[in-house]
Amino acid sequence: MKCVLSVRFYYLQQSFILTINFIKAEKLSEQQIAEFKEAFSLFDKDSDGKITTKELGTVMRSLGQNPSESELTDMINEVDVNSDGSIDFPEFLTMMARKMKDTDSEAEIAEAFKVFDRNGDGKISAAELRHVLTSIGEKLSDADVDQMIKEADTNNDGEIDIQEFTSLLAAK
Repeated sequence: MKCVLSVRFYYLQQSFILTINFIKAEKLSEQQIAEFKEAFSLFDKDSDGKITTKELGTVMRSLGQNPSESELTDMINEVDVNSDGSIDFPEFLTMMARKMKDTDSEAEIAEAFKVFDRNGDGKISAAELRHVLTSIGEKLSDADVDQMIKEADTNNDGEIDIQEFTSLLAAK
C-alpha cells in the first residue's frame, strides 16, 4: 500500500511541478512562442495538435539520433500531464521552458509561489491550489488536491508555505 501511495504522490508532485513550469512558460515572449509553435509543427507530422512517440522518433532519427521506443515513451511521459501518451502544445511549451532554464532562481520560485498564493497570506491552501490547477485545465479530484497539500505540508498546518513550496521544487 505504501508503494502505491509513493507512486501516486510522485505523479501528483510531477503534475504540480509541470503546472508551475506551464505558468512560467506563459511568460515566454510572443516571438519565442511563435518559434516553439513552428518547431511543434515540425514534430506534429499529421497536424492533429499532438506529438506521439512515433512522430518524436521520426524527427529525432532525422537529426541523427536513434532513441529506443522506451526512451521515446519516457521523453513523452516526462511532460505528459494529462497522461494521454502524447504531447500537446502547452505540454511542449512546458518542456521547452524546462530546457531553457533548468534551475529556478529564488525570485522565480517566489513569483511562482505568488501565482498560487492568491490571497497573499504567505500560504497556499487547497482551495487556492485547486483554483490554479482548474484555471489551466488540470482535472484533479478534491482528494488528489488534498493529497498534494498533505504530501508537501511538512509542518502539518494544512497549507503550503514558501519553504515547503521550495522544498517541493527542489525534489524535482
